[in-house]
Amino acid sequence: MTETTPNARSTPMPTHFAVIAAIALSHFINDVMQSVLSASYPVLQAEFALSFTQIGLMSLAFMGTASVLQPIVGMVTDRHPFPQSLTLGMGSTMLGLFLLAWAPSYALLLTGAALIGIGSAVFHPEASRVARAAAGRRFGTAQSLFQLGGNAGSSAGPLLAAFIVVPFGRGSVAWFAVMAMIGMTMLSQVGRWYARQERARRKTVAARHHGLPRRKVIVTIILLAFLVFTKNTYIASISTYYTFFLIERFALSTQEAQLMLFLFLGSAAAGVILGGLIGDRIGTRAVIWVSILGVLPFTLALPYVDLFWTGVLTVFIGVILSSAFPAIIVFAQELVPGRVGLIAGVFFGMAFGIGGIAAAALGVVGDAYGIAFVYQVCAFLPALGILAAFLPRFDRDIG
Repeated sequence: MTETTPNARSTPMPTHFAVIAAIALSHFINDVMQSVLSASYPVLQAEFALSFTQIGLMSLAFMGTASVLQPIVGMVTDRHPFPQSLTLGMGSTMLGLFLLAWAPSYALLLTGAALIGIGSAVFHPEASRVARAAAGRRFGTAQSLFQLGGNAGSSAGPLLAAFIVVPFGRGSVAWFAVMAMIGMTMLSQVGRWYARQERARRKTVAARHHGLPRRKVIVTIILLAFLVFTKNTYIASISTYYTFFLIERFALSTQEAQLMLFLFLGSAAAGVILGGLIGDRIGTRAVIWVSILGVLPFTLALPYVDLFWTGVLTVFIGVILSSAFPAIIVFAQELVPGRVGLIAGVFFGMAFGIGGIAAAALGVVGDAYGIAFVYQVCAFLPALGILAAFLPRFDRDIG
């Protein structure tokens, strides 16, 4: 039950859409800059004669710092809020871009990749906390809009790199630092707003509690982690190997396969929005259940249909599966009241880590058995969505 003062109970909680929009746009900028790193690998490989192992180490430097540090950042800022940490995180990413643009050695390239990872580690848990603070009671909607910014940034980054970094060379990576400066300006204002909100909240509202025993909370967090594993492993199979699957199975050109991939990315962005909007109406538990287990018929059919139906199924898979993550974040934050940053850090960090590990593992499977076999195996992953049946119900969650 939620414990508040009488005034807090009678006062409606407004949704601050301007703040949510600023956080979503900042998420877009953050994820554009992240994706510029991987999109710049061909340019860096040509200039520094990098091996694939060295490129992999750059990804590890980025994803390792991002995934490991996010829960730590969330835990620390839960206890010691630091609203301007968002601005500092974006500054770390900007420094990383400058190193990628001008570093004279591989060691400094690694440092640049790590700085981008640190910036991401600071940004995601704190920005998720701000989105929740600005949500009023529309937690799912706020989380979805926040994540939509990231999805759009991840999709736009490679396109921007293709039109800027590839034709103009490595030094043009520094041009993206202008986006970081814009993001830092916005986040500085958001930090001031959040500091005021925190002072007001501590005076009027006590932490809400759902009444579940500690053991039940721990088991539920583990269940949610399995569901994130299911979702992100399948999405990693699409984002990393889908173009190769299409080229091999349907003899598409690289450009045609990329268009099919963008079709998936667009549908995934739509799914993120729908997941939050629907979750606020019918409950996050219902969205988690439907979005993961409900995608199973489509994933089972995908490896065996023709090109037209592959495109259709890809859209359904993107919309349905991507609706899960905002609901999972909101559900987990309800489970552990007062630990918004820690939960966001854990689940965003887990998403980073699972994506990287799954991509590497599926690559080994693809080398051994063929890329089509990867999708035949991954097709069964959504069956783990049955675990959603064991998620508890909250008073506010009617799913």
